[in-house]
Amino acid sequence: MASKSPDAFRTISEAAAEVGAPQHVLRFWEGRFPFIQPLKRAGGRRFYRPQDIVVLKAVRRLLHDEGLTIKGVQRLRREQGLKRLVSYADPGTALAFQTSPEDALEGEAPPVAATSASTLNVSGRRRLQHVLEQIERARRSLETALAR
Repeated sequence: MASKSPDAFRTISEAAAEVGAPQHVLRFWEGRFPFIQPLKRAGGRRFYRPQDIVVLKAVRRLLHDEGLTIKGVQRLRREQGLKRLVSYADPGTALAFQTSPEDALEGEAPPVAATSASTLNVSGRRRLQHVLEQIERARRSLETALAR
């Protein structure tokens, strides 16, 4: 069997093997960490992107190797951002990490790959809507100034 490309999506069984945690643990982490959001296809089947694997590896390391609690990992993400959390993954995989649209809005690096609006969470959509409203106001002000 040929190995998958590093950019290929992984099933939950492949992700669990790569991360070193059982499938049920990955599903549990999804409920505790809103930043873990694999793609879900028809029937609820999960597909993990390469950046999801990096996040999962970081979470596993923080919980199992560093001894943080679930609340500790949540606090780390909230206070220091996803890029800092991901820095706890093994160095080779952390470098390949692509940030989410929410992180770009929080002042972290912009996303490398385009993301559809359907993958944004409610908070991210609100922030984007607010930015769009500001742009529209600026456009109207500019048009008014140019018309004079």
